[in-house]
Amino acid sequence: MAGASLSSEDKEKMMEINKKLSVLKTEFNSRLLKARKEAALVVDTVEELDGLSSDDIERAKLKAEEAGLEGKYVLGLSNTTQQPLLAVLKNRETRRKLFEASFTRAEKNNAADTRQVVEEIALLRMQKAQLMGKKNYAEWKLQNQMAKTPDRALNLLSELGKASVAQAKKEAANIQSIIDAQNGGFKLEPWDWSFYAEQVKKAKYDLDQKELEPYFELNSVLENGVFYAAERMYGITFKKRTDLPVYNPDVITYEVFDKDGSSLALYYLDFYTRDTKKGGAWMNSFVNQSHYLKQKPVIVNVFNYIKPTEGNPSLISFDNVTTMFHEFGHTLHGLFANQQYVSLSGTSVPRDYVEFPSQINEHAALEPDVLKNYAIHYETKETIPQALIDKLMKAEMFNKGYDVTELLAASVIDMMWHTVENEADFKPVLEFEKEALAKNGLLVSEVPSRYHTPYFAHVWGSGYSAGYYAYTWSKTLDYNTYDWIKANGGMNRENGERFRKHILSVGNSVDLNKAFTDFVGHDMEVDAYINNVGF
Repeated sequence: MAGASLSSEDKEKMMEINKKLSVLKTEFNSRLLKARKEAALVVDTVEELDGLSSDDIERAKLKAEEAGLEGKYVLGLSNTTQQPLLAVLKNRETRRKLFEASFTRAEKNNAADTRQVVEEIALLRMQKAQLMGKKNYAEWKLQNQMAKTPDRALNLLSELGKASVAQAKKEAANIQSIIDAQNGGFKLEPWDWSFYAEQVKKAKYDLDQKELEPYFELNSVLENGVFYAAERMYGITFKKRTDLPVYNPDVITYEVFDKDGSSLALYYLDFYTRDTKKGGAWMNSFVNQSHYLKQKPVIVNVFNYIKPTEGNPSLISFDNVTTMFHEFGHTLHGLFANQQYVSLSGTSVPRDYVEFPSQINEHAALEPDVLKNYAIHYETKETIPQALIDKLMKAEMFNKGYDVTELLAASVIDMMWHTVENEADFKPVLEFEKEALAKNGLLVSEVPSRYHTPYFAHVWGSGYSAGYYAYTWSKTLDYNTYDWIKANGGMNRENGERFRKHILSVGNSVDLNKAFTDFVGHDMEVDAYINNVGF
């Protein structure tokens, strides 16, 4: 794959392409960081922020003061298209402005516009793949993935897309009926979805996210949830370390011990958003496991939770609870690594497999014994009531049409950019994206892609090029596996040990398609995904 068999002339071309791609990747990330910061929405009056909590308003006020905008309010942007505050902002015009600030952040014809960089990267990647004898970049990139070919990946996206779009249209009709019942007098737009979906959720499930958040205090979720679940399933324990250096005062450290009491790894957590930090959440290994190098893992999970104001607890949404369990699933993959070489160890696996262990770990967040152990009201210290748990469990199936469709849309955008075989078939960014979505039945006006091409950092600034489909592929692996686990005793120690032995510890040292089928007893089935999300 690295081009060792190329002629001298082609090796020179490859070196030049790789050099350009490295520069462009850095340029993309630099522009996007600038775009995210500069596109933050400035709001003139507190009345326009109706619906926000006092903490949110105070935070917006402080951001404005830091920017020298006394008397105003600044709403920062998260890395996705949809913004968390859209679920609570009552002022429709503010919602529209916030959504459009997000969607257009990197296409303003200024120094932070990424579109030209994106077009150059896409072209160079095609040229690189063709030097390697492949028709397109995705064909080259997927040859060592579980999917093997772009067609197999696109077929999965297409099969799920038909079901998810149909479900999303039903959800849109439900939301439109709420708008009409309130004499809204307007058609549902993307900036309305979260706000009215929250109302539909309240009406249908009597569940308010703000009602849940007092039960999800960050440290309790971590120690009484994430760590507790890992101890139950794998027998590992955690000890806080305050004697080790950290790269930021907010970073905390734990030593992880195996079931026999031996030291297994060091684990760092970086919870809070900073202006200099890229968006999202991820796991990195400072040190990878290797018997050959006599190395134990040193792992960090990074998040972008909002730091509470002085004296207040850090309360997070259930989505962010799930994110914490997800990223710790990657951590488990890294800390249970048991291989001779770094290149075969832990998360050094295909992109369409690497999310599978982390997605399995998400299920632990809703395991009844685990949930009751961490969901403790930060003031009253009462355990979350069963009635609220029941609502949460039912509500987890809510909005799945939207959620899956926005993910599939992003996956298709990525794959279509990377299956182009002729330079003449590239078009300006916005036109290309629209045509790609339309061709694949995913151009749904009310459901924008989770990431818009100009700020799709996974694809242009990270390692997920021709690989964003991997979340869906690995989620399908996850649902097949979770069905097996549920049918065989649940998330208990016995199944944890089996999952550790056959999936988490092997890294990339075995045929992963075989490892999967050995665990569940059959090939991956798309119906497991469709059934688990209730389509």
